[in-house]
Amino acid sequence: MRNAPNDIICESASSDITDWNSVNWDRVEKYVDKQQKRIYKAEVENRHRDVRNIQRRLTRSKAVILLAVRRVTNINKGRKTAGIDGFRALSDKAKGKLVEELLKGDIYKHKPKPTLRKYIPKKNGKKRALGIPTIKDRIYQEITRMILEPQAEANFEPISYGFRPKRGVFDAIGRIHNNIAKNNWCWVYEGDFRACFDNLSHEFILKKIKGFPLYNLVERFLKAGYVDNNVFNKTDRGTPQGGLLSPLLANIALTGLEEYLNITYREQSYTNKNGEKKITYVTTGKYRVVRYADDFVIFAKTREDIEKIPNILEPYLEERGLELAEEKTNITHTHDGFNFLGFNCRLYKTDEKYKCLIKPSKDSIKKTKEKINYIFEISKGDNVDTLIDRLNPVINGIGYFWRIVVAKKTFNHIDFHIWNKTKRFLKRLHPHKSWKWIINKYFPLYDDGKHHNKWILTGPNDKNRLNKMAYIPIRRWNMIKYNYSPYDASKNEYFKNRMMNKYH
Repeated sequence: MRNAPNDIICESASSDITDWNSVNWDRVEKYVDKQQKRIYKAEVENRHRDVRNIQRRLTRSKAVILLAVRRVTNINKGRKTAGIDGFRALSDKAKGKLVEELLKGDIYKHKPKPTLRKYIPKKNGKKRALGIPTIKDRIYQEITRMILEPQAEANFEPISYGFRPKRGVFDAIGRIHNNIAKNNWCWVYEGDFRACFDNLSHEFILKKIKGFPLYNLVERFLKAGYVDNNVFNKTDRGTPQGGLLSPLLANIALTGLEEYLNITYREQSYTNKNGEKKITYVTTGKYRVVRYADDFVIFAKTREDIEKIPNILEPYLEERGLELAEEKTNITHTHDGFNFLGFNCRLYKTDEKYKCLIKPSKDSIKKTKEKINYIFEISKGDNVDTLIDRLNPVINGIGYFWRIVVAKKTFNHIDFHIWNKTKRFLKRLHPHKSWKWIINKYFPLYDDGKHHNKWILTGPNDKNRLNKMAYIPIRRWNMIKYNYSPYDASKNEYFKNRMMNKYH
């Protein structure tokens, strides 16, 4: 049987089917991680031949195939969704058989099938088109992503936060706070690429990955087309939303904003309050920018500079086959505020100076209340325990997402909204009972040592309690440093410490 180089990753129960339950996943992940870090290091050091050699070796690695199959069939949200062939790998035996089939195949000759077009509603009332690849295509895309991403990460910009490992919304918001807090970069250009994933130039994407061993496979994925209502459609541009490779290809294509805005960095040493010598990275240039996938904001000190942005971006957009969505593109001032990634960022005037406060946006609050309203609506006729089980994940999920910003007032506002809905729910549930009877049944005294409250909704069957968003503590996010990447082996200790101290 085939094994990863110098590593036993699994034992087979038979000669032709991998025993899924015997796979040593810890060894598999460590092996792949080590090779990805080797790719990153070689790319940073411009050892391009070494990059290609490691990438070619990984295309045939059983460890990579195992990990790709596991992520597609076990972990990813769409694991139970089939593509146009209707195939799904749900049992352990089917997954093991799939691994062996992929090992016997040739990734370089793989011909992707068209994606299955589905539509999901957007908040503006329109619909977003998703392209759902087959399971096998998803696995090959995941293999390609694992091999290409470390190389791409070595070339990505520090201001890019969307769909990247160990980076996310909180880091983007933290960088915005750092940019505008001192009231210097006060003019804002809010940008949005029109149908970015649908319009990206194939030629530009392929030019950016020239020399990549799976270049031809990526081209075939881009040109595979899609099936919509049983009709095949060609694709001569764009990369389908829903594909595992698409976010990486989009990030590769969109890299370059800093170059056009003439943004550079210089290293600067300093001594912290503990007397330790540290290094920071100072941004230079007339602009500051934060990008999350296809959403971005650009900052300047003067209106004159910010009004030059459309002309500066024109060649950037043209070579990528993009244009700006005019309805989503605005010039604003930080004193008036702007929305980004569900948060409102604004400088408020105090007695002597301006203070930066970032809060959940009105639209995000509205959507949260609508979600809560929907839960109460579908829970009509159900008992209190069922209602609590449906509400708590929403309260926790949104509350922990909002807690990195100024959100205490918002938490109280949402709790009050839930309280009003709860009263109506209970009165409808017990139309012939008094309010006093309802209080005695559903609101026993609550005291956990930190909070003392007699208005916590409690289920009668298993004493299930409704969470209060106001009890979620506000914690500031520890923003990722400069262009640090988890593929950089020299930053292992940094990311280990960051995992333990995400909040400060």
